[in-house]
Amino acid sequence: MSCTSEDVLFGDVWRREELLLRERSLITVSALIAGEHTKKLQYHLNLAREKGLTEDELVEVITHLAFYVGWPRDASAIQVAKEVLSKLNK
Repeated sequence: MSCTSEDVLFGDVWRREELLLRERSLITVSALIAGEHTKKLQYHLNLAREKGLTEDELVEVITHLAFYVGWPRDASAIQVAKEVLSKLNK
């Protein structure tokens, strides 16, 4: 049986004990915003909420990153976050 990179990522990497799942979500969301990977961002914003990050914390991450990754990348993340967080608040 072959092992996919997704199996390794979510089966092994995400289960390592050196970081909490909440911290891993924060890092992942930040990396996706920095790389402007908006297709994966939606999933990981939802996962971050499941792992304990609050809406206010996620908004703060996006705001903070605007100064480091640039406005266009951050603006793309804001659009995705608005969609995700509005669905969660219904």
